[in-house]
Amino acid sequence: MKRDIKTNKFVIKFANVNGTGSASANSLFSKAIFRMGIPISPKNIFPSNIQGLPTWYEVRVNENGFLGRRGGIDIMVCLNPQSMERDVAELQPGGYFIYDSSKPIDKILLRNDIDFIGVPFMEHCREAYKDARHRQLFRNVMYVGSLAALLDIELDVLKGLIGEQFKGKEKLIAPNVKALQMGYDVAKKLHECPLAFRLSRRDKVGNRILVDGNSACGLGAVYGGATVAGWYPITPSTSVIDSFAKYCRKLRVDPETGEKNFAIVQAEDELAAIGMVIGASWNGARAFTATSGPGLSLMNEFLGLAYFAEIPSVLVNVQRAGPSTGMPTRTQQSDVLYSAYASHGDTKHICLYPSTPKECFEFTATALDLAEHFQTPVLVLSDLDLGMNEHMSEPLEWDDERTYDRGKVFTADDLETMEEPFGRYLDIDADGIPYRTLPGAHPTKGAYFTRGTSKDEYATYTEDGKKYVDNMERLQRKWETARHNVPKPDIRTTGKPCNVGVIYYGTSEASTLEALHHLDRLHGISLDSLGIKAFPFSDEVEDFIEQHEYVFVVEQNRDAQMRTLLINEFEFTPHKLISLLHYDGSPITARFIRHIIRDNILQTATAPRTRRSSRK
Repeated sequence: MKRDIKTNKFVIKFANVNGTGSASANSLFSKAIFRMGIPISPKNIFPSNIQGLPTWYEVRVNENGFLGRRGGIDIMVCLNPQSMERDVAELQPGGYFIYDSSKPIDKILLRNDIDFIGVPFMEHCREAYKDARHRQLFRNVMYVGSLAALLDIELDVLKGLIGEQFKGKEKLIAPNVKALQMGYDVAKKLHECPLAFRLSRRDKVGNRILVDGNSACGLGAVYGGATVAGWYPITPSTSVIDSFAKYCRKLRVDPETGEKNFAIVQAEDELAAIGMVIGASWNGARAFTATSGPGLSLMNEFLGLAYFAEIPSVLVNVQRAGPSTGMPTRTQQSDVLYSAYASHGDTKHICLYPSTPKECFEFTATALDLAEHFQTPVLVLSDLDLGMNEHMSEPLEWDDERTYDRGKVFTADDLETMEEPFGRYLDIDADGIPYRTLPGAHPTKGAYFTRGTSKDEYATYTEDGKKYVDNMERLQRKWETARHNVPKPDIRTTGKPCNVGVIYYGTSEASTLEALHHLDRLHGISLDSLGIKAFPFSDEVEDFIEQHEYVFVVEQNRDAQMRTLLINEFEFTPHKLISLLHYDGSPITARFIRHIIRDNILQTATAPRTRRSSRK
């Protein structure tokens, strides 16, 4: 079929089998494009087993810098017979289906609106390698070589990356380069290269880096002053602690004595992990943990204690699809309500919603400041997409002049000169935040009993209803103070008369902003937008909603949790906030957002209807 050339703008998807070593080959492919100066956005879609089930790796290439998931597949590289029927069906008309033609393809799978590109990968690997495992591993490298020919990837870039990957293991470089070259030569021999979708070197990456959100959180904890991590492993948050440990070994070990200035403790369960964090924080350390939804459920009791006893603590929640075990290797924004109101009774927790690895780095450090400033738990809500996938990011930067906010802490000198009795929960400044002391600060002054029961201003146990109300109202004043100290929302206005707005948060940001761009360019629909960065909501969030007749709220969960939170906190009438929901476990796409907003605005004479769908 006759085709238009499309350079540096396509989506390619790899269909592999989990546990076959394809991950490193797919990463090699992505990094080569990135090294050619072309923006990319890779997404790893993997099962929760160790080996044998289908796994996919989707890469969006877009030289204009749109980094959200687009929707639709232009090129499918299928190395898994189990998923072939599904993979053929997913390909857009006009696309390419690249497969291992060592065995003939089932004719029932053929479509006349796409091109089938067969390359006999395994046949050539059987001839070149005797060991069965080597055949499997080098077949992966071979398909990357074929893609270099088919898409016009610079072969020298790939060879350079192989050299970097196996630095120190030089004997592995030659066989990998051999497999790469073999795939390149076979594709050149069998097919006209390059295809209509192709690559060309650009200079559109600049100084940006490829980094995953979990690594950024771990580094942010180090720079934010954390020295203690209590944790229990759970997908997809485990690599937050792995990253923290790696950077601590590099940055928190005295080069002269070898003494470690950090402690990382794997607890027996999540409840113990958060207990360790609270204990370390009470004792004056900066401490944090990382978990996902099931772990958050188990941590609720201690989060309530930290809230009521007013002990700083930080929790990084890398969200996944629930409820229960749910889909542990799929992404969602499904813990929004549970995080905000975690524990029984009247509790409210500061929550931060990063959208990028850079914000993961910054918000984790900020969370440690906020936790001590407000003497309360702070939760950083990432998700699997942000946490475990590599993203193009601005460099992670730190101001060396920045000082840690330890909050209101009476020192030994303060206590020594104090004439009045120390009251742990006295609101001296009328902002709801009392002064605290650290254990052992003074030999005779500043001690108090830390309790999770009702108490008066001096931490003395009481069941006096008035004292309880006074304490709860002081905690609410603290909450109101926090509204003015958390990260502000990101507001974008069109500069045109506009009665419709869009709210997004977290990893919905990139796809939402792209959808808004195309709504304006293709359909003449210009909408204001606001990206929520924190809870409690600042005045700007309330003003934005009030200034528009209705507002779409883009979320990746079934129950419109952010919409519910907005209605609960501001008491807006429900019809003013229109849900746009996606929750099938895959990252939300720009096409999905654009089509729903377009259909609602163009086809509905009245206010838009709530749309509940998980369609891609």
